[in-house]
Amino acid sequence: MNQIIDYLDELFPNPQCELNYSNDYELLLAVMMSAQTTDKRVNMVNEVLFNKYSTLESLVSANKKDIENIIKPIGTYTKKASNIIEISKKLLNDYNGVVPNNRKFLESLPGVGRKTANVVLSNLFNESCIAVDTHVSRVSKRLGIALKNDDVLAIEQKLNKYFPKDKLGRLHHQLVLFGRYYCKAVKPECIDCKLKDICIEKNKRVS
Repeated sequence: MNQIIDYLDELFPNPQCELNYSNDYELLLAVMMSAQTTDKRVNMVNEVLFNKYSTLESLVSANKKDIENIIKPIGTYTKKASNIIEISKKLLNDYNGVVPNNRKFLESLPGVGRKTANVVLSNLFNESCIAVDTHVSRVSKRLGIALKNDDVLAIEQKLNKYFPKDKLGRLHHQLVLFGRYYCKAVKPECIDCKLKDICIEKNKRVS
């Protein structure tokens, strides 16, 4: 595992979340909206959304159709618009508008599952947790950390087992970036990869 950590540190010495946000609830809403779309597209719509509705109160009282029109490019916009309003209400009513360090509460919010909660807890509170998205899943399986049929929870548990706890938050960003820009789903850049000797996918192609 040190080989993986060292190479990811070499590629991404200062890994960061690629979602743009200026406060805690913007991150929460952005991660919720990022399901089944790209961070780039979420950043594009959120620049408009959060400029027009700059507070939780304004989001709660916003016209749902207007939110839908703004976030339409990210897909499943009808459901996500409802989630935005409902999450804003819950934050105001239950925590005075502050995103809490409370996994149970976060996962009770509409559109927020374990992956989203992990991203929020890691980025806002430096909690030692790792979120398994499509990139993390793909890279973990290719590098033999996880098995082909492992679900996201099994992959998360294995990452927690094999890597130091204090590196999990950093590792999450590194695995996402590695999967997004190097170990891509289609046409991965294997030639110069320093992990190709342990890559199951690469070995399949060679054989």
